[in-house]
Parts: sequence; C-alpha cells; structure tokens
Amino acid sequence: MDLTGGVAIITGAARGIGAETARRLAAQGARVAVTARRLADAQAVAHDCPRSVALVCDVADRGSVEEAVREAMLTLGTPTILVNNAGTIAPIGLFGDLDADEFAAAIRTTLIGAAFCARAVLPHFLAAGGGRIVNLSSGAAHAPLEGWSAYCAAKAGLAMLTRSLALEYGNAGVRVFGFAPGVVDTQMQAEIRASGINRVSKLPRASLALASEPARAIAFLCTDRSDEFSGGEVDIRNSAFRHAAGLPPIGA
Repeated sequence: MDLTGGVAIITGAARGIGAETARRLAAQGARVAVTARRLADAQAVAHDCPRSVALVCDVADRGSVEEAVREAMLTLGTPTILVNNAGTIAPIGLFGDLDADEFAAAIRTTLIGAAFCARAVLPHFLAAGGGRIVNLSSGAAHAPLEGWSAYCAAKAGLAMLTRSLALEYGNAGVRVFGFAPGVVDTQMQAEIRASGINRVSKLPRASLALASEPARAIAFLCTDRSDEFSGGEVDIRNSAFRHAAGLPPIGA
C-alpha cells in the first residue's frame, strides 16, 4: 500500500485513531497534514511523521478549515486524501436532559465539520481528476444507543453525506468511504466508560481494539485497491473487507 506522492489531511489527529492514521500514512510514503485544535498537540504527532506539517484546525469553524487546507497546500502540495476523523461523543445523556447548545455544537463538529472539510478539498480533487475521502463512521449511524442522541444523529447524517458525495462526484474520480472502526481504546471510549449509560460503557477496556488496526484499514481505503467500497459504509469487522485490506481474521 504505497502512498508515495499522496498528500493527506487528517482532522482530529492529536491522539487515538487520527494520530495512528497520520503515522501509518506517513510510513507508507504520504505527505501528511496533521491537524488538531491545539498546535502543540498536532506538533507532537507530526514529530513522528516524516514529510508532515502540523496545523491548527477547528473543524467547526469554516474559516479555520479553509486556512488549514491552504496551509497544507502551500507546504505539502495539492491534497489527494482527506480523513474526516474529528468528532465528539459529548454530550452524553438522555435527550431531554441535554443542553441544546451542546447538542447543536456536537452536530456542528461531527457532521458539519466533516462537510466543511470535504467542501474545502473538493475543488482541488476535481481539478486533479480525483481524490479520496474517508469519513469516520460508527454503528451508531444506523442503530440508536441510549444517551447518544447527538452522536447517533451526527453519524447518521455523515453516512448520508458519504453516499451523496460518492453519487455526485464518483464519475469525477472522487472516492468516498464511511468507515466504522469498531470499539477502539481511545479517549472517547474513556468518556463512554465514565458515563455508564449504555451497554458500550460496560465493555472492559481490555476488550477494546488498538488504534493501529483501524489506521491500517484507513490506509487501505486511501489506495485504489479499495474502490469497490466507495459510496458505502465499511465496518472493520466485516470479513470480506478485512481480507481485502490485509487484516487478519477476527480472533486469529
């Protein structure tokens, strides 16, 4: 999975899946824009990534997104890959108990932020004859979980955005994927365990996957070997996808 010549922008790359994806894509030859809301966080990850740049990007702020894309282009070249990883599980709680502004902010970060990023790179993808967008999805996009109304609604919207972009721009060479990474040992999972509100919060930390595995899967989606999965939702637990991506069978 040689990504030499590729230029990737990764949102929410300060830790977890975003950070591991930045390291994986860089190791496979891509030039990587590591973005986070705090520059120091992005720099800490970029330090591990050759041919990378650390950039501030608040995906909920369209101006911040557009500036990050401009800076990435100036430093690394025309983007060919976007990984929309930034998102939030908060606020957690029964819908009637949630702060309305916090609910709206969650939708803006997880869904609207991904749309801002896709809109910022799309003209460059079209001018170059194509590109690849990986939207971090979740089983919560398709099945509700108690206490996660904001997260579920945002991920459901993101799943439809994935399908819409693939439909509208697939013929122009733009490949768009929704990728559900499974239950991974990240800061988000720590917040979920602390809430104690649904069955996912009861999962022991020892049962969670490492972020390195979804990073490998995302790297596969950044290659033309994954074109058959464009426009749909890909779950890392799907055996056909795991085989195509070179991941070991579950339980192996």
